[in-house]
Amino acid sequence: MKQFFTAITCVLTLTLTSCQFSENIYINEDGSGTMEFSMDASEMMEMVAQMGDGESANGLDKAMDSTIVFKDFIEENRDSIANLSIEEQQKIMALEDYKMHMQMNPETKKMVFDLTTDFKDANRLQDMFKAMNSFSNLQGQGGAEQNTPSSPFSGMGADGSTEVNYSFDGTVFKRFAKVSDEQLHKQSIDSLGQSAVMFGSSKYTVNYHFPRAVKSFSKEGAMYSEDRKTVTFEVGFLDMLKDPDLLDFEVVLEQK
Repeated sequence: MKQFFTAITCVLTLTLTSCQFSENIYINEDGSGTMEFSMDASEMMEMVAQMGDGESANGLDKAMDSTIVFKDFIEENRDSIANLSIEEQQKIMALEDYKMHMQMNPETKKMVFDLTTDFKDANRLQDMFKAMNSFSNLQGQGGAEQNTPSSPFSGMGADGSTEVNYSFDGTVFKRFAKVSDEQLHKQSIDSLGQSAVMFGSSKYTVNYHFPRAVKSFSKEGAMYSEDRKTVTFEVGFLDMLKDPDLLDFEVVLEQK
């Protein structure tokens, strides 16, 4: 468990390397489904290889394939969590419905992790960015501070300057983001400074899987699976941070 948190901490604080991000949603006919945020930080393993053995590698020189169910983790650490401030407790409890899976292999230079939650109603999809910011509370550090270069997601989510929302009526699915605090959003982007260059090759990809074929997608450049039940759309990660509505779109499904 200690190695798991050490690895995750390094991933979240070293996202200034080139990482690839994806938002994956699987929707069933009744509107329930699964949402998954994935980050491929395999290029960071190149850095780990250069660190060599010893403390400099921070335990990232060992292969790992681990899953943590936050509901179980919270239950097991309920007494310790009770000693935190009310605000910190609330942020930790926000992770109760999530689980995280991480795979790391120094030999193949692979490092990926997935943060997943199930939902009963697509209209109540949780904001993954808020969950990402809440995660660091489990390490007793009070969460990621807003507008810090080491946490590119810190300005996003319900507690940041940008909110992401979803809606689904059985035929039309919408994803829409809004900047709720223009000044805070500008500060968040400005705080990246020169480190923003590191995001130049990073991409943010949405992969949405529907129970029926997609009739139309409101953005140009989308790709579809052979049965058209899966649609994929990609933008630059830095572009998405600067202009969240790049990922505002509408998906219309074929009628039942």
